[in-house]
Amino acid sequence: MTVATSRLTLTETQRFVLPGRHSWEKFQAIQAATSESGVRLSYLDGVIEFMTLGERHESIKTMIGFLIELFLFNQGIEFEPVGSATRESEENSVSFEPDESYYLGEQREHPDLAIEVNITSGSPRKLERYKRFSIQEVWMWQNNQLSLYSLDNGEYQEIPASKLLPDLDITLLTECVLMPSRLQAIQKFTGKE
Repeated sequence: MTVATSRLTLTETQRFVLPGRHSWEKFQAIQAATSESGVRLSYLDGVIEFMTLGERHESIKTMIGFLIELFLFNQGIEFEPVGSATRESEENSVSFEPDESYYLGEQREHPDLAIEVNITSGSPRKLERYKRFSIQEVWMWQNNQLSLYSLDNGEYQEIPASKLLPDLDITLLTECVLMPSRLQAIQKFTGKE
């Protein structure tokens, strides 16, 4: 099987699901063949998804990450940012890269918090990937808003505020991410307007 590996120069995020169900070995082969292409792959129960990341996606994920890290620093909370480090388990039939992820406090086997930015598509069904690694909270950005999910008794429940970061004003965070001026957003977020 031949997989195209030319560099994509798309400005918007695009997704493509490979029809059918595929073995872990086939996924690994496709992943190896596309490693230099700039295409991100994910795998869940035989389904392979390809995704390119546009500038809007990267701008939003970077701003969310920056503001979260600024909050953690200002609150004196020990953290380890691990970005989009691949989470992969053949045994659990899953491989993916969160957009941002963090260990809060002591480092464990997997991050405590993950951020998923969906510009063109996405749904809470993606939470299944995170559940297989017992990531405590997943925040999903879609339609210019954040939805927060907390793992409770093995299932994700939508929550109005973070249990991990209860003092973080999610409404303010969202407003700041949407501001056209990054400098003004940071000033508003830190109360230095």
